[in-house]
Amino acid sequence: MSEQEILSRINELIKDYFSLSKEKFIPGKTKIPLNTISYNWEEVNEALESLLTTWVTMGKKVRRFENLFADYIGAKDAVMVNSGSSANLLALSVLTNPAKKDKINPRDEIITPAVTWATTVYPILNVNAVPVLVDVDIETCNASIEEIEKAITKKTKAIMPVHLLGNPCNMKEIMEIAEKHGLYVIEDACEAHGAEFEGKKVGSFGHVSTFSFFWSHHITTVEGGMVLSEDEEILELTRALRAFGWVRNLKDKENLVRKYSHIDPRFLFVNIGYNVRPTEIQGSFGIHQMKKLDNYIKIRRENAKFWNETLEKFSDFLMLPREREGFKHVYFGYPVTMKEGSPFTMKELTDHLEKAKIETRPIMVGNMTEQPSMKLFQYKAVGELPNSKYIMRNSFFFGNHQGIGEEERQYIADVISGFIRKRAKS
Repeated sequence: MSEQEILSRINELIKDYFSLSKEKFIPGKTKIPLNTISYNWEEVNEALESLLTTWVTMGKKVRRFENLFADYIGAKDAVMVNSGSSANLLALSVLTNPAKKDKINPRDEIITPAVTWATTVYPILNVNAVPVLVDVDIETCNASIEEIEKAITKKTKAIMPVHLLGNPCNMKEIMEIAEKHGLYVIEDACEAHGAEFEGKKVGSFGHVSTFSFFWSHHITTVEGGMVLSEDEEILELTRALRAFGWVRNLKDKENLVRKYSHIDPRFLFVNIGYNVRPTEIQGSFGIHQMKKLDNYIKIRRENAKFWNETLEKFSDFLMLPREREGFKHVYFGYPVTMKEGSPFTMKELTDHLEKAKIETRPIMVGNMTEQPSMKLFQYKAVGELPNSKYIMRNSFFFGNHQGIGEEERQYIADVISGFIRKRAKS
């Protein structure tokens, strides 16, 4: 067989493998996980092609995915990295870099919500800035606009809103506050692919934005992240810092090579940097995942609508996610909060769900100020953070993804309904 015939045969076998029937859902026996596999034969064959050609480090496929994603979000350009956490680190490293005009300086303050993922906060510490943690709105889990305004001081240089669990922040108000005070806005949209505010996708409002493609997110490159911006200075610095500070992927490469003609252009370094490059394997996944994203979002939104309607009768006990007018929620998960006076605790409900094979988890890290890691570093908290503390003790989410069909979502609703009816009577 020729090389092409072998490759064609392998591709067909991989396609056949993914076409095998999935296990039938059996209520109470089949686990409903927080996440599901979102890729199939297309991604695997594309990645295999890269492996067989031996061009596996960052190249044309990564660049193609960057273009596709930037176009989807509505940004000038995108720079792919190896994770969403690295995307946050890189965005903050750019804004604090000596080459950046009007840079953020050491000990300057960056406002971000107390309820978030750890690597929203850690990169602020990594660049020697001070995280200022503000309370969140109890219904959206997003940073309270009022608390953001309260947190601003002479040392404030940026706001880092988080579109938590795919629920968009009010970017109109945040951008107005930022413009009024001359602040950068870094949108952490790692869980919010395709979410919209007033018809515009999140990740296209701030000076810089970040996304994650970890395997549990709306689309996946297994590991991966993206930094987006409209600002060419930010984009160019991001490209440099992504890989050692060298010039290889810079748009201004030719001018820099001429300026430093005595240095081998293959090893010309104009800044410090990291090595947070993605691979062509990740780019291969991203190219095909983009075609699936809108349908995945559609399924998540249909599931959430069903649960909202089915569980509305328990609104005396549960606070459910709501989609506000002008906001498009993409439901990274389905969050639930126990109301005060409920005849059961969060733990009692989550234990019941876990026993019924429905996986649950806290709302990200809960209240970040209560995590032991924060005792090691200097940060500020604005006020007592009552909502963040409440969410840590009374909120959780379960899975909402394209692997949950009508049977699974009905089973979840039945399990929750049965538990509440029984506890409400006792």
